[in-house]
Amino acid sequence: MKKIPMELRHLEYFRMAAKLKNLTRAAGELAVSQPNITVAIQKLETSLGVRLFDRSQKQFLLTPEGEIFLRRIEPAMEILHDALREVDDCKNLDRGNIRIGIPPMIGAYLFSRICSDFQKLYPRLTISLNEEGSMAIRENLEAGELDFGIIILSDIPAALNTFPMCSSELVTCVPSDSPLAARQSLRLSDFDGQNLLVMKHGSFIRRMLSDRFAAENIKPDIVLESNQIELIKHLVENGIGLACLLDCVTKDARNYRVLPFENPKRFDVGLAWKRDRYISKAAAAFMDFCKDALIE
Repeated sequence: MKKIPMELRHLEYFRMAAKLKNLTRAAGELAVSQPNITVAIQKLETSLGVRLFDRSQKQFLLTPEGEIFLRRIEPAMEILHDALREVDDCKNLDRGNIRIGIPPMIGAYLFSRICSDFQKLYPRLTISLNEEGSMAIRENLEAGELDFGIIILSDIPAALNTFPMCSSELVTCVPSDSPLAARQSLRLSDFDGQNLLVMKHGSFIRRMLSDRFAAENIKPDIVLESNQIELIKHLVENGIGLACLLDCVTKDARNYRVLPFENPKRFDVGLAWKRDRYISKAAAAFMDFCKDALIE
């Protein structure tokens, strides 16, 4: 069989270009120059004797051969990265980087307290944050792009391990001048025809509400999509619409009412990580810290 010389960094450049479909963005993500990535991909194509990318289109897309190559090298690359991280741990026991995904709503309440206390204990460890919705974070965990995610623990994929950290209730923020503000609780049917402020796609709560509304033929009018929690609460205060948020971020409510659902909806929030994947010493330290600092 023909021996094909390849460098690990060339494979990394190929993976990032395939993921982002853009050489400039891939170069920025990897902190290298675009020509470096271009040359690396050309060398790979020469070694393999095939085109990995279709350059005839406006988008930088994989060829069928490129798709096959990417699918085959992904598991091997993940194993190699785990091996490199494990070896690095042996050399630098007090150094490391932890990649954590956090939904905006949970991060606003939970993570700032955890992060500040953790870094006081481990000042030489760094944390890289990826702020997305719970559903998007789950996908990134399964793809091996994150070490941990702090997410809503509901319908968790079999590929992930979890442990709960706290519990929170889904509530509705209602403008003070809304007729609904006089109510003690709300039903889903109360949202029909109402202006609604929602989190962006990728949010667990956004998807859950959308599914329930569709199942019961309830049609709110979505007037804003945003992951900025303070903006959403400010717009509720100004009478723009309703917003469904976790009660942990509504404790400072001033110029709006916070109403529970008639049938209370509670969710566990906790740490999630990919099953059967090597956990670095830095990541293990973070996991142990979270377990010792459970928030009730």
